[in-house]
Amino acid sequence: MIEGLQPEQMPAALEALLFVTDEPVSAVELAKMIEADVFDVENALIELATKLEDEARGIQLREVAGGWRLYTHPVFHELVEKYVLTWDTRRMSQAALEVLAIVAYGQPITRAQISAIRGVMSDTPLNTLIDRGYIREAGAADAPGSPMQYATTRVFLEKYGLRSPDDLPPLEEFAPDEKTAALIRERLGASAQALEESVPDVRDLPEPERLAANAQASLLGVVDKIDFDSLTFDTDDE
Repeated sequence: MIEGLQPEQMPAALEALLFVTDEPVSAVELAKMIEADVFDVENALIELATKLEDEARGIQLREVAGGWRLYTHPVFHELVEKYVLTWDTRRMSQAALEVLAIVAYGQPITRAQISAIRGVMSDTPLNTLIDRGYIREAGAADAPGSPMQYATTRVFLEKYGLRSPDDLPPLEEFAPDEKTAALIRERLGASAQALEESVPDVRDLPEPERLAANAQASLLGVVDKIDFDSLTFDTDDE
């Protein structure tokens, strides 16, 4: 252990290190910083997280996106948001939140599928989310035209306090009734296979027809519109 640091001080030392970082830090990296065993550091992190929770502190320690990070307690989110918005004007638009939710629950997903679910072209909010680091390219779909697919990033996990996309809350929490929840699941479940089945195989077509068919595939929507005005998406970011 680093010179001068006592074993009982380890949780406090880790808290100090995490206080000055704006992204998750792995237990391995923290162990290197204080020259301690990784196993001991992990136990100290769990101890610190439990202590903060038991004492009903204003901050929490969470394991997210492959590391550990301090967050404000959810019970104070409205208060913190009110304060932050007095000096931070970079708020997400409703369109951006809708696109982010669609990608988060439907990833990997194409531009055409996103636009089809929303019922409107979604290139602008999607590009904004890519620029902010919330969404990334996730490879081409196995479908005619090979449209690009999109998925959430590590930044998304950090901002929303998630270990992985599997930790997203169930869709039922956002739907006003089971019928709407079923509709959302059905629409977001549209797969690349459905996209492929909607367009004929164009590999043997002459060049002009093949290019036209590929263009059609890249613009194809495979689902109907969801009325997002009836849904509420909670965010503790921006």
